[in-house]
Amino acid sequence: MKAQWTFILILVFALITAIFAVFNVAPVKVHLIFTETELPLILIILGSTLLGGLIVGLSGVTRQFKLKKTIKQLEKQLAELQQAPAATVTPVILTEQPVPARAEPETKQPLD
Repeated sequence: MKAQWTFILILVFALITAIFAVFNVAPVKVHLIFTETELPLILIILGSTLLGGLIVGLSGVTRQFKLKKTIKQLEKQLAELQQAPAATVTPVILTEQPVPARAEPETKQPLD
């Protein structure tokens, strides 16, 4: 269900971006490091949106790889712990012991 909502939000964002870009078709000067060029604003808007999407997508893929690596390491540790002989695990035995009664707080008697 979450994937469906994400997809719907992406479509709404893409539609808003496309409408905004269509209304902004005037040419603008773009100052690059060594040159200057004139491009339609629609190309700059769409290019910036695509570049931002690629950056977010790559960071998401990187995060997924890191999480998968962590999961594999944890699964390996779990398998090793499950394979360990039972003698290495010290059982904890709980015994009921009487709880000591609280001592009454000492009150100081005024000196006469």
